[in-house]
This record gives sequence, structure tokens and C-alpha cells, in this order.
Amino acid sequence: MINRLLVANRAEIASRVFRTARKLGIETVAIHSDADADLPFVADADHAVRLPGNAPTDTYLRADLVIEAAKVAGADAIHPGYGFLSENADFARAVEAAGLVWIGPAPESIEQMGSKIEAKKIMASAGVPVLEAPASPAESDLPLLVKASAGGGGRGMRIVRTLDALSAEIAAAEAEAASAFGDGTVFVEPYVEAGRHVEVQVVGDGAGNVAVFGERDCSVQRRHQKVVEESPAPLLPDAVRSALHEAARNAAAAIDYRGAGTVEFLYDAASERFWFLEMNTRLQVEHPVTELVHGVDLVELQIAVAEGVPGVVSTGSTSVNGHAIEVRLYAEDPSADYQPQSGTLTKLEFAGDARIDAGYTSGSEVSTFYDAMLAKVIVHAPTREAAIRRLVSVLRTAKIHGLVTNREQLIGILGSDAFRSGEVTTALLAEESFLSSAEDPGAPVAAAVALAERTRRPGVPIAWRNVVNQPQRTVFEDGSEDGLTVEWYGTRDGYRIDGFEVIEAGQSRVALEKDGLRTTYEISIDGDHIDVDSAFGHTALRKRPRFTDPATQTQPGSLLAPMPGSVVDVLAEAGSDVTEGQPLLVLEAMKMQHTVTAPTDGVLTQINVTPGTQVAAGEVLAVVEPVETSHNEGATS
Repeated sequence: MINRLLVANRAEIASRVFRTARKLGIETVAIHSDADADLPFVADADHAVRLPGNAPTDTYLRADLVIEAAKVAGADAIHPGYGFLSENADFARAVEAAGLVWIGPAPESIEQMGSKIEAKKIMASAGVPVLEAPASPAESDLPLLVKASAGGGGRGMRIVRTLDALSAEIAAAEAEAASAFGDGTVFVEPYVEAGRHVEVQVVGDGAGNVAVFGERDCSVQRRHQKVVEESPAPLLPDAVRSALHEAARNAAAAIDYRGAGTVEFLYDAASERFWFLEMNTRLQVEHPVTELVHGVDLVELQIAVAEGVPGVVSTGSTSVNGHAIEVRLYAEDPSADYQPQSGTLTKLEFAGDARIDAGYTSGSEVSTFYDAMLAKVIVHAPTREAAIRRLVSVLRTAKIHGLVTNREQLIGILGSDAFRSGEVTTALLAEESFLSSAEDPGAPVAAAVALAERTRRPGVPIAWRNVVNQPQRTVFEDGSEDGLTVEWYGTRDGYRIDGFEVIEAGQSRVALEKDGLRTTYEISIDGDHIDVDSAFGHTALRKRPRFTDPATQTQPGSLLAPMPGSVVDVLAEAGSDVTEGQPLLVLEAMKMQHTVTAPTDGVLTQINVTPGTQVAAGEVLAVVEPVETSHNEGATS
């Protein structure tokens, strides 16, 4: 019997495992880096152990520190969650060698599936269909996909559409895989252009018995990372569904799999064929949709299998109840190619009937050291159509302030004809962004009224003037020189604003009527930052100060950090000539790398950072003096 469980992970998944442990009467232990000390998962646990430092390599990836933390806390079992050390066979062995219960598959199973090259050989022997590219590809074999043998999440993965690019893409994938996973081994397979990503949830007892808990469709992906997941997979013929389940069962049985795992397949709807992609020997991020439609707690099953509870794995079929959809809410900026965001999440609140698996709460600090996922939002309904509608409502009414997120894209995807039809493929987000350009013209008006209400004196009409010669003006930043200006008048009867009637005015609530339609806005004001929420969605505004601080101005040619993060590499020296588009620096944040390039031909006159430097978004990294400027300054009359 497990009495005290340490979760070797952080944020959302740690809290998720703690929830089941509490239900089972098991004490819990959290480990945390310095950056995570104040996150909710630490408080969720009965005990917590600090891992000094912030970088994953200094904290959550240090197997020795994790096992020592378990000993210090008196834990008798370790659950790895997902990511970090969850699929590290050496860590699993070290846990067992320390006399602790490892809640996961046997280390040998992790090794067998950890190499995608070896995994394919095992699957082929077990009769599971696999994709294979010829040793010497020809034009007819294009497109091809270069993949890292170790790891996942889209890192070390490249699509190749011309043979002359193959060697360069292999080299790039090897370098990225070596950096991300410590193993630069890659392989090449055919790339199915319009494939669907369908995966099957399995739970094995380690003795060849395997339970199958249906399938999930995870085809909506960006940069090979999942964005929307659902169960059951839509528009899947019964014969294909049964064959997928049987193939997954055979795959897990072939390695005497123990615990929860996922067998991932690439499915071609046109031919109704599927092929093995990989097996994740851990709990998946998207496991909640399976739990909701099958009425099962997968973490509870993981623990029961680890404890050796007899008969916990049933090989019979499981019933499906309704439909579940999950979306991943990320702190990232769609207008900046989805660069991860960091800073204070001033508000995170959800309404409606949904399961929220969150790693953060209102007031949490989102750092640059880890994945940018804030929460998973999951709904369950009797039908797929009802689940879509309910999930859109939950997302639209959520209050998410302080950081830019991918919420609007998620709403756009769920409401699109392509998604509602169920005929989505992994190419969906490469074909369309699903970002709405519509803005709510009432949001800045409501914000201006709320700001004015903060200055109102009791019994005195707002902004009253005996002789009115011009309107009051509230200016918000919008990237333009003039800004976004709201003009309004204060009268004895309240506000007068062209196009709008102010029905209700307050510091946190404003009701406006336009063209006969009344809308209520909820306002949150934090200094110059204003968040406006309504039925139209969320609008973040920043009031422009009346006077500009000269110290905040940057000189022409300044290269600003597009995101907070760490400088990985500096690729040019100060004083050198550079050309437009030339890579100058590489930043890394939240597992993503971003190359900063020269905006024009010129001279790199200044470099303010070195490898390892931590930078904030907007910080000046370097300065490129345009070639025209340098020539003009050097001219004589």
C-alpha cells in the first residue's frame, strides 16, 4: 500500500495527481523550483520540498535531487506525471533501486518505446502497421518527415518537400533533438499530408493483459503540438475503430506493458488506413477527455496497478458516454507568431460547467523556464455538438487578464465549419489561423467611462464645465502615433458619447446601448492597464500617459527581445557588417527557440547580451545602424 506519494513534476499535472491521491487517502509531496514556489500545486500538497534553482536541468530533470526529496519527505512512491523524467528509464530504475514504488511502466518498456526506431521494429513484429521510407528516397516519395527518435512535442521534427533540402533538414533536426533530448538520433518516414492523429488509451497489468479505453482525436495541432483533443474520434468507421483498439492492445501486450500508456497512430481517412507513430509510456496531457467519456480515473488505475491490486485490468470492452473536448490554454501572443508570454496572470476565472485542470490561479507569476500552458479546459456533453457549444461559452466568458493567450484562436477553431464537420487533419492550422479580426467598439468607451468614474466627486457631475469648448479625451495605446481616442462629454444628466448611450456607469461595471442593443461590460483597472469583459469577449487596453518619459525611448535600429527568455547564442560581433535577415541572436523561452535577425543591411554597432543572459520582453538586445545612415555620417561636404 502506498502511504505517501511524491509527484516528480509541477503545475497542472501535479495538482491533478494530488486530487486522486487525496481521494484515495494517500498523503502527497510536491517538489518545486524557486520560480514555482508560489504556484497552487505547492499548496495543494501535504508536504513540499524545494529544489534550488529554476532551469529544468537544475531542478525537475535532476533525478538524484528528486529521489533525495522523496527520502527527505518520507515518501514511498513517485508519480512522474508527463514530460521531464516521466519517460526516462534510468530514472525509473533509480526510483526502484531506492526502494520506492515507481508508478509507471517497467524501465525496459520505456526503453523499448523510447527509441522510435526500435519501437517501429517491435510494432512491425507484433503486426501493427508502421510507416517506412526507402533508404534512398526519390522525388515520388516526397514529402518526407524527419523525426527525432527520442522525445516529442514537435521538437526535432522537419517536413521535407524537396530532395535537395533533405540533408540540411536532417542536420537541423539532429541539432534540435540533441539540444532538447540529449540524443540527436533522427529517422525519416513518409509524410501523410492530410492525416489525422488518433491515439488509443491503454492500461496494462505487466502480465500481458491490456485494457483499452477508447480513442482520442488530437489532429488540431500547431507546430506538431496538440491544441484541441476530443473523445471519441469523430467520423471514424466502426471497423477502423475496432482495428485501432486491437492494434493498440497488441502493441502494449507485445512489451508486457504496465500502467497507463497511449499508442499514437496516423490515420488516413481517404483510404481508411492507419500506421503506428509512437507509444507514450506515461499519462497523456489529454487524458481527461478519456476519463469523462469512460467514467474512469486513470491516475487511480495507475496507482492500483503499481500497488499490485489483482484484477484491476479488465480486457473487456468499456462503454462510451457522450463526448468530451479539451483545449489547451497557452500564454502566448498570436500576433507575434505565438511567442510564449510571461509575467503576472492577474486574473484567471472560469464560469460554466467545465473541468478546469490549471497550473496557475489569479495572481500567479508565469515564468520563462517552463511550458506556456496555463490550463486545460474540458467539457463533457451528451453529443459532440453540445460539447462544442458549451466549451465555446466557457472560453468566451472566462476572465483571463494580465497575459495574452490563444483563447481567441481556440474559440475560432471550435466555431469553424471545418472543426464542426469533424473532418479535421493535422494540416488544419497550417491552412487557416482561425483568428477573428473583429473588435468591440464599445470596449474602449466602457473603459473610458470607468476611468472617469474613478475621478468623480460625490454630488458633482463628471467632468463638468460651465462653458464647453471641446470634449474630454481618453487615449489608449493601439500601436499608432495618435492612439485610440474616446471623446466624451460630461453633462448634468451623465455622459454624452457619439454613437452610444451610457445606461449604467461605475468603476467596475458599465452598460452601453448602441443601435438598440444593450451590452454590459465588466471592468478591471490596474494602474494604466484596463481589462474589459463582455459578451463580445475580452479587450485589454492601456491608457496612454499624458507625458512620455524620454528614458523609455529606444534609438533607431534597436533590436528588442520579442519575448522574455534566455539568450542561447550570439551569432555576430559588435562592429561587424550585417545583411538583412542575417541571424544575430538566438533566444529560448518555454522550450521554444527564436532567432533575432538583422532588420536591414548595416553595421552591428552594439550588443548588450551574452549567452545565458536573461532578458525581459522589449529589452534592447542589440543595435543595427542601417547602411544608409552609416554612409551619410561618414560623408564629407
